[in-house]
Amino acid sequence: MTIRSAKPSVRLGGLLAVSLLTVGALAGCAGGASERDRAQARVTAKEKAVADAEASLATASAAFCDGAETYVLALDRYGDVLRSTAPTVGDVTAAGTDLQEPQEDVATSADAAVEAQLSLTAAQQELADAQAQLARVEASGAPVAESSPVPTPEPLASSASVERVKQAQSDLDATRAGITEQTPLTDASEQFNAAVVSLEWAWLALFTDAGCPSDEQALQTQAAVTAYVTALQLDLATAGHYAGTIDGIYGPETVAAVEALQTANGLPVTGTVDSATADALHTSLLVIDGATQQAELATTAAVQQTLALAGFWDGPVDGVWTPELTEAVKDFQIELGVEPTGTVDAATITAFEAALAELMAPTPEPSASPTP
Repeated sequence: MTIRSAKPSVRLGGLLAVSLLTVGALAGCAGGASERDRAQARVTAKEKAVADAEASLATASAAFCDGAETYVLALDRYGDVLRSTAPTVGDVTAAGTDLQEPQEDVATSADAAVEAQLSLTAAQQELADAQAQLARVEASGAPVAESSPVPTPEPLASSASVERVKQAQSDLDATRAGITEQTPLTDASEQFNAAVVSLEWAWLALFTDAGCPSDEQALQTQAAVTAYVTALQLDLATAGHYAGTIDGIYGPETVAAVEALQTANGLPVTGTVDSATADALHTSLLVIDGATQQAELATTAAVQQTLALAGFWDGPVDGVWTPELTEAVKDFQIELGVEPTGTVDAATITAFEAALAELMAPTPEPSASPTP
């Protein structure tokens, strides 16, 4: 009994050992596959998190752009509110209070956009870590490089644009707080308009810097701004306040020229063109244009008088340049031996002065003949 019972025990022990080895081997294989599956699942989850974060950033950015556009339009509407009504100092003090809600909305949407961008960066870093872990599992112990940090994304807008908006908003708040019942109405209106226009310009720059407009809108906006600034620089140069390059860029030289214009006209010195500054520039140009027209009138009359004395003009000496006067100038130039351009250029003046000097020179007396 003992011997017979021992044989099945030996066989049972061998089978048990083989079974344990088999189970262990299967468990090892199952463990390896499970680890890879878990790593792959983490990658898949992180990819979805990145996609969700990108969608959230797109939504937050669109909300910011919509809010910024609403606020810029509100600023534009209130920038000239005092010119379309019969205002009082009380109106000036209360003007722009309706800007508070759109201002708060755009500030909230800006914070949300920044938060969404940070969340996207974190999700991208977690995805990179998960992908590196999956690579290590698949390499079965082979050296695998650690995941590199995700580069810090570019901010939604430059810090300079953001700071400019903050400063302009602070200036508007200070301007509104500084206007009292004792402030002259003209000063109150000018101060408020200057501050609002400055803030509007700052928000326009931020709006474009943040990439809010579409490509076509951005091009149209840029073209419009460049054309406006170019015309402004030309007018400031005519008025004697700008000596820089006409480049369509509202840079430091343009700001300084606007400030000089404002100082000369007793306006708040802001460096931005509000309605009062534009009126002052227009008035200056009218005065200069009148003086220029007077000078041109006198010059034309002088040309008519000169041609009349030379026998090339028999029309009126009235300072009005006509096609007949152009032809008379050409005839005179042909007589002087210069190119007949029809305009009184430097060559014409030089030739005329030479001819006049020759005409005015004294005639030499004939020498006495010898006596036979």
